[in-house]
Amino acid sequence: MDNTDTLPLTGATRLNIIVGDPIAQVKSPGGMTAAFAERGHDGIVVPVHITSPDLDLFMDAAGRIKNLDGIIVTIPHKFSCAKYCKSVTDRVRFLDTVNIMRRREDGLWHGDTVDGIGFVKAVCANGGTPKGSKALLVGAGGAGSAIALALLEAGVRELAVHDGDTARRDALIERLRAHGGAQISAGSPIPTGFDLIANATPAGMKPGDALPIDVNLLSPASFVGCVVTSPAITPLIAAARRVGCRTSTGTDMYMALQGAMVDFLLADTDKP
Repeated sequence: MDNTDTLPLTGATRLNIIVGDPIAQVKSPGGMTAAFAERGHDGIVVPVHITSPDLDLFMDAAGRIKNLDGIIVTIPHKFSCAKYCKSVTDRVRFLDTVNIMRRREDGLWHGDTVDGIGFVKAVCANGGTPKGSKALLVGAGGAGSAIALALLEAGVRELAVHDGDTARRDALIERLRAHGGAQISAGSPIPTGFDLIANATPAGMKPGDALPIDVNLLSPASFVGCVVTSPAITPLIAAARRVGCRTSTGTDMYMALQGAMVDFLLADTDKP
């Protein structure tokens, strides 16, 4: 069965959703549905556009949908959705953010965050070397937090965190320092001296967005990774490639983590 094949939809097809605001940019629905079919699982993933004020009401309703097995979470709901989980992985317990949830046997939710795993795999697949590097992370939201932890676990020696929300930045820095394993500091949009730059903000998703870093100060020796999936080549990635940097895109990241998301959603629901 190739990636274009799907199982026929019936009343027995199991439902999974991806929630976010905005939602049109996500790649999960088609890719995850095809991945389910490749494993012989009768399930689909569909996008659901939910704003933050409606999230509580929506999650209450989601808990009542008997054929809803899983929820993939994207911006801006990754921190908010952690509170709906009855059980979580150690990563979520440390970061207090989720990007994927599955239904437990008792009907409640079990959560994990795999964004960081996907980002680091995409970097390595495209020639980057996190281990021993000096890294700049731009964005301390849900994806940024997960990427920060994954970079520490991948062995970066220094990590600077930049976010326009300084309270959110400082909270993440404090949390990461408790983890240990690298020198953690506050960063800026200046990429000078960094081996690895990670954009974990939505910058580039909309036309006219400001670049997350000063690309005029990029070195060709730096690796630049981005989480944005639409457009496939963001202005940041295009600028980095013009300089001569190796890069990974949001689509690279999604493809790297798709398998982890399928594994999570198809795991035994009574074994969180």
